Amino acid sequence: MTKYFDNWTILIIIITVILFMVALFAKGFTSQLLLESGVLLVSIKIIMMSYKNIQNHEELKKDLDEIKKLLKENQVELMNKTVLPQ
Repeated sequence: MTKYFDNWTILIIIITVILFMVALFAKGFTSQLLLESGVLLVSIKIIMMSYKNIQNHEELKKDLDEIKKLLKENQVELMNKTVLPQ
């Protein structure tokens, strides 16, 4: 889990859930619960976007590494083909 979430994100998740539970017991099932649920859902969406962003970053990094490897191989191949005549 710490591969995709840093310690601060985990702390924010825990605090958000705790505050939601406190609001649930303090306010009960009233219209204020809908507001608290909305805040919780927005927090969850931001966390999900962060997770997806990290996954995309890892995939992009892997693709760039492959491109770099192919460019190096191509460069070596070109250097071997272009032998200077003596």
